[in-house]
This record gives sequence, structure tokens and C-alpha cells, in this order.
Amino acid sequence: MSAGPPSQTPGSIEGHENSSPRLCYDSQERLKQIHALSIQGNYELRIDMEDFENNTAYAQYGTFGVGLFSVDPDDDGYPLTVGDYTGNAGDSLLKHNGMKFTTKDRDNDHSENNCASFYHGAWWYRNCHTSNLNGQYLRGQHTSYADGIEWSSWTGWQYSLKYAEMKIRPTREAESK
Repeated sequence: MSAGPPSQTPGSIEGHENSSPRLCYDSQERLKQIHALSIQGNYELRIDMEDFENNTAYAQYGTFGVGLFSVDPDDDGYPLTVGDYTGNAGDSLLKHNGMKFTTKDRDNDHSENNCASFYHGAWWYRNCHTSNLNGQYLRGQHTSYADGIEWSSWTGWQYSLKYAEMKIRPTREAESK
């Protein structure tokens, strides 16, 4: 998954109005694909980010999976598993560990509000987030609160990143087996 200039804000898995059907389909299909891949072995996640001043940062997690312990990951909301942070961006994802993926039409977060609707994204929200890589593409500094492509430990709550890319690969232990 990578964030950059979207055609529209992500909104719902079902493709409701004011959302991009392509992004909605992509979210659901990508979650299914990531789940299918991550249950095959041990994976790590690296997130590369860039701001509008061309500064870069990364966050790496030695443990990563989506729906690892789910019998039916779609019904379970594709819960996120992350751990073992390293990097220079700060850890803005561990708070989301164990959370289900929330969209405008699937409210799986712990907030009384739907975080996906409130923060204009789709993510593994808790109550609500410290990162929001599927937020709005707001081109850097903005006056709204936490609704851009956010990684709060690096750029704060009112700065939307120029670029964010999530990449997974088998862990080194899995490669050596």
C-alpha cells in the first residue's frame, strides 16, 4: 500500500457515495491479499515516508501480520499485528496493534465516533490514531486536525505527508530456513 495523490478520499469497503469505488475495492482486496501472504510465515514491515521538504524517515517492525489469528478475517476485521519497532520516524503504529481495520461503513474502532469518517481515511484505528496513512492528501502543513496522511511521531497531527509506502517481506529467520 502506498499513499500519494489519490483521486478521492478513501471511504468505504462497500463503495458508498463520496468514496472511490476503486479505493474501496482495493482496500478490501489488499487486506485479503496481505492476510493470505502474512499467514504463510513470519513477515516484517517497513514504512518509508517523505515530507514536502524532501526529508525522509522510516519505521520498521520486525513482526507484522494481518488477521494472523482469525478463522474468518473478513468477519474479524483483519486485525493488525505489529511489534519490534526500529527506525527514525518514531513509533506511530504500535498503538494500533490488535486493532481491526475501520472504514466509513465498517466501524471497528474503540471510539464513540467512527474514526474513518471523522478523520477521512481507513485504517486500523483504536481511539482514534497515531498514524493515518490512508488519510487525505493535504500537501503538507494543514489547519485541520489529524485527517491527512499522518505519522504523528515524525510530523505531528497537522502535517500530511507527500509519500508513504508500506512494504513487507519475510523475516531474515524465515529466509534462512
